[in-house]
Amino acid sequence: MDDLLRDYLPILIFLAMAAGLGIILILAAVVLAVRHPDPEKLSAYECGFNAFDDARMKFDVRFYLVSILFIIFDLEIAFLFPWAVAFGTIGDVGFWSMMAFLAVLTIGFAYEWKKGAMEWE
Repeated sequence: MDDLLRDYLPILIFLAMAAGLGIILILAAVVLAVRHPDPEKLSAYECGFNAFDDARMKFDVRFYLVSILFIIFDLEIAFLFPWAVAFGTIGDVGFWSMMAFLAVLTIGFAYEWKKGAMEWE
């Protein structure tokens, strides 16, 4: 039993150090944080609406289209890197399955383009 506990001791030390560092960083942020942000920090950002407004207000569907566009490119990059690394060993099935995946992403991109997500007013 001592050998088993000795094997897990580095993991427990690592977890204790990570928890301690997390607590120290949170406390440092609480102590050192600026309490009076300027009006620029409270202004509208990213989505174009005031930060503290009614959450049930209507907004343009293009925000959804832009998020779908981000997901399309994010998925493409997330799956293309491992595929490119293993390209020499995956064979024809791996190649054609990635081509099908890229075809689906291309169709999604064409849909986004047709709906006007690339054209912002």
